[in-house]
Amino acid sequence: MAIKVGEVIALFRYPVKSMSGEALEMADAGWHGLDGDRRLAFRRLDDRGGFPWLSATKLPELVLFSPQRPGPGASDGLPTHVRTPEGEQLALWGQELAADVGRRLGSPVEMTHLNRGIFDEASVSVITSATVSEVGRLAGQRADVRRFRPNVLIASLRSDFDRHRNRCASGARPES
Repeated sequence: MAIKVGEVIALFRYPVKSMSGEALEMADAGWHGLDGDRRLAFRRLDDRGGFPWLSATKLPELVLFSPQRPGPGASDGLPTHVRTPEGEQLALWGQELAADVGRRLGSPVEMTHLNRGIFDEASVSVITSATVSEVGRLAGQRADVRRFRPNVLIASLRSDFDRHRNRCASGARPES
């Protein structure tokens, strides 16, 4: 028996690791997630550790870069350019973009493309509006869904957070 828990209200794709994402009207999904999602990342050339990919943890302003498709995009859904925080459009695979990001980081980087998108844990990331709202409530500020970088946002028809919160306040242990 199917139980309706909510409705999909938004789809997102993040072509380049830690850069801004894009809202989609529709998306093709396959074994390795949404087409064009999480397929590109800057590799830190000086890093010999186990995680060479540049992320917003190392360069927070990376989230202000925006992948673009100013003309016909690639057939695999990937962008062709990136808009910098200053508004300059640079070719995705150009030396100018790698030099700009490398200058901001303080060490050289190069763009890397992996067909299966191994930069993150899951193929598709799903979150509910109730979860986003509860995190915002607990943090004492409005939560922006984009901070969670989901592919699918579901408008919850109900929330179990209130029931769990009330049970915990009464001393009952939450159900797992």
